[in-house]
Amino acid sequence: MNIFRKLFDWYFNSRTLPYWCILLIDCAIVAFSMACGILADNSWTIAGGQFSQFCLGILIALIPFVVAFRLLHTYSGIIRYSTFTDLTRVAAADGGASLVLLTVSLIVSWLAPEQNFILLPGIKGCLITFGGSTLLMWLERVIVKRMFDTFNIDRATPVAIYGTKAGGISIAQSINSVREKKYRLVAFISDGAEMKDAYLMGKKVYLNGPNIVKTLEHLGVKMLLVSPLKEEKLRSNDKFIDELIAAGIKILMMGGGEEWDGKSQLNHNQLHEVSVEDLLPRDKIEVDMDAIGALLRCKRILITGAAGSIGSELVRQIAKYKPAEMVLIDQAETPMHDIRLMMAKQYPDIANSTIVTSITNRRHMEKIFFEHRPEYVFHAAAYKHVPMMEDDPAIAVQNNIYGTKVIADLAVEYGTRKFVMISTDKAVNPTNVMGCSKRICEIYCQSLNQAIQEGKVVGATQFVTTRFGNVLGSNGSVIPIFKDQIAKGGPVTVTHPDIIRYFMLIPEACQLVLEAGTMGKGGEIFVFDMGKPVKIVDLAKRMIALSGAKDVKIQFSGLRDGEKLYEEVLNDKEGTLPTDNPKIRIAKVRSYDYETACNNEERLLKISQNFDDMAIVKVMKEIVPEYKSRHSKYEVLDKEDEK
Repeated sequence: MNIFRKLFDWYFNSRTLPYWCILLIDCAIVAFSMACGILADNSWTIAGGQFSQFCLGILIALIPFVVAFRLLHTYSGIIRYSTFTDLTRVAAADGGASLVLLTVSLIVSWLAPEQNFILLPGIKGCLITFGGSTLLMWLERVIVKRMFDTFNIDRATPVAIYGTKAGGISIAQSINSVREKKYRLVAFISDGAEMKDAYLMGKKVYLNGPNIVKTLEHLGVKMLLVSPLKEEKLRSNDKFIDELIAAGIKILMMGGGEEWDGKSQLNHNQLHEVSVEDLLPRDKIEVDMDAIGALLRCKRILITGAAGSIGSELVRQIAKYKPAEMVLIDQAETPMHDIRLMMAKQYPDIANSTIVTSITNRRHMEKIFFEHRPEYVFHAAAYKHVPMMEDDPAIAVQNNIYGTKVIADLAVEYGTRKFVMISTDKAVNPTNVMGCSKRICEIYCQSLNQAIQEGKVVGATQFVTTRFGNVLGSNGSVIPIFKDQIAKGGPVTVTHPDIIRYFMLIPEACQLVLEAGTMGKGGEIFVFDMGKPVKIVDLAKRMIALSGAKDVKIQFSGLRDGEKLYEEVLNDKEGTLPTDNPKIRIAKVRSYDYETACNNEERLLKISQNFDDMAIVKVMKEIVPEYKSRHSKYEVLDKEDEK
């Protein structure tokens, strides 16, 4: 039994059985069938003196079968993967060889009726040879295939599918259709009461309820495959997610901002093990991509900060619409080189320039605008890290504020149609230098747009501002930091147990930026509905659980300079106006005089040349009265104002 088991394991674990081995087995089956046929022709008896003729007859009669097997390659197919085509090929080879054998047998019996040197099958014997060998070779292949399927399924990972509609069924069909069984379907899970105790594709459907995870454990389920149609439902059920993670049941879904059209065949290989980004609650983003495409197609596009998280995604999304030219600007050399390589590989037909420079270099920027004459500008370049800008407000002024002024002024001078500025939720009632610098940028762009509309500034550029919160996976965001800390064994550092943040996927944020740019007529500040806020400590706990790491502690480090416990609610209907997209609203903010905005910028830039932190921030607070510092050395300036 041990020898048999070893042979069994060797065959089913090996890639294939040698061709010669299959040929020998098939020849043995034919020889057995032929022996039965010859015996049937001779009343099932062979005289003692005819045994040699009997054996010789079988050997000679095998020749046409070997030739037929060779011509039709019946032995070339992997038996455990046999199909109806393979079985048909076996029958054809057997039938052809049997006809040849019968012809030879009839000729020999006609020419030498009294011969006794060889025994060949007659008509009945040839029929038995054909029927017996064909059926036995079919049976051989069917048995091997069934044994392989059983062996393979036993090694496959037991899974359940969440979803019983088109998505779930498509995943199940994909699992069942592959030769190498990676997954073994055990059950379906449904939220619909009408599916209670139902069976789908031979598997029981279980209702999603309080004890569903225990049921899955009892069934031995190791993975839950989530239909794309159920992803939003799963994200909203924290209890279900936590129980699955605690039970060690892995969750597989599309996630990552990918979408399924609901019609095409869904391959289970499109699913991947979830990361924490996939499980954060968020609503589906609906964007009019046709309108965006019509706007940008065959246009000259300039993107600043093109190597950053948002900028690089804008590059990829805009490139899909076949603009006439893309001018990509960033001061980070290595990431810009990566962007250049990406454009050359994925979009070789689009004219593009990747330029390493600073937006504060006015002479260089003017040269770029003069040469390329961009019709649309997406301004994503900015220093964004709050603690860094708290330490050096002069740089925030020179890069964020002055850099924006340079780009905005050149856009007007060189006839840019639309200027879309990427801002942040930190510009709302700012508590730090970075947030205030972005608010001053908003003020300048708004006032410039108004001046154009009033005829005070000659130009036709429409200025649009977009505000949103944290994007998942951006450079320096909390999730990559947590991943690194978990990988090192901890501790995972959270600034405060009550701190919350809004999150959005980078592709989704960029889609909303593009749509806002499409619908904007000039002067608007668009704010995005960021969905439900996430408690950062809960985010850390889930990331630790998903990683499978043990004994990783969470450590509270205290709020950083300028950091808020929570960002302002961006979709407050009392402070916003609706648009055609429910995810995008227009912020109601007071207008500013363009001449005053210019004077403020010049004043700030001049003061920043002295790198006097207190003096710089004092002026910033005068420009933006709602700027109140938190956990910062600049709080003293707020106290002076209160006196």
